Amino acid sequence: MSEQNIDTFLVLIEENRRYLSGFTGEDTQFDESAGALLITQDALLLLTDSRYVLQAEAEASGYDIICYHHGLAKELPAILKQLKTKRLGFEGTRISYNQHLKLKREIDDKHLAVELVETKYMVEDLRLIKDDTEIEAIRKAVEIAESNFISFVHWLKPGIHEIDAAWELEKRIRMAGAQSLSFPVISAFGKNSALPHAIPGTRTLKENIPLLFDWGAKLNGYCSDMTRTVILENQDKQFNKIFTIVYDAQQKAIDAIRPGVSSKKIDDIARSHITAKGFKENFGHGLGHGVGMAVHESPSISPLNEKNIIIEENMVFTIEPGIYIPDWGGIRLENLVLVTNDNVEILNQLPMELNAST
Repeated sequence: MSEQNIDTFLVLIEENRRYLSGFTGEDTQFDESAGALLITQDALLLLTDSRYVLQAEAEASGYDIICYHHGLAKELPAILKQLKTKRLGFEGTRISYNQHLKLKREIDDKHLAVELVETKYMVEDLRLIKDDTEIEAIRKAVEIAESNFISFVHWLKPGIHEIDAAWELEKRIRMAGAQSLSFPVISAFGKNSALPHAIPGTRTLKENIPLLFDWGAKLNGYCSDMTRTVILENQDKQFNKIFTIVYDAQQKAIDAIRPGVSSKKIDDIARSHITAKGFKENFGHGLGHGVGMAVHESPSISPLNEKNIIIEENMVFTIEPGIYIPDWGGIRLENLVLVTNDNVEILNQLPMELNAST
């Protein structure tokens, strides 16, 4: 807060709020909030509405709980006045333009000399490095997500629709103990697998086409994320060629991970391999992303990342190269890795190559 020259910090991002307070209230959609934190040098406040007061009192040890009855923006100025706030830091990625205008109008109407200051990465930078408890939670989320996948692959058969496969995988994840999914299951067959974030539909499973599955479990507030691309009755030379290129790109990137290496260098290693094999235009997304309380968080392993992050011990992120060919399909392979003091540990146990006879 001192570095960003603010005396009060308003926290609205759900994962940041939970990370700092232990409060597990969930925002149901972007324009709704389960509450906010206000942090100063002398005060820790959790502001919420009547739905969450008892929960906040039970979970947010060390925070004073304040219940607002007329909305956060309406009641915040009186609290800021009590705190003697002069510079209020807010998370620009969470507050919409409309919310910002409303908050500023309420502050101005009360004639408060409070300046609104956008902050960057204040809590996200703290979340970059996982402690032992967080790492164990992610390990367990990986274990649960993987536990029934091989039997799920054996369950697959021609004629099944993408949406049915997605639902079957989701059921297995929940039955294994997941509290929720990290994100909706991606189940994409054939040409649809050329869409990195395909929405499952009624496309039918057939032999000798790519079958791409991207899924993850959430447990105790922490996520997992993985992708496997499988095939039934593999007699497709194109599949084998693309699979090998993607697999080799992933391995080359993983082999390069260690403390002190830049995130962009790791991306470049995998991207350069895919480019050298003639598929530069078929790999458009970043190589990976951090995973923790959010399924997409820092560090971003991407050439587009505005912060070229230097990799440190106990960072957890994905390595997920892919090649996507319109009118044929795509292959993506994704593992979660944990950076150790001199190398990297792959958290996944699932084999990369899977088919109905595995």
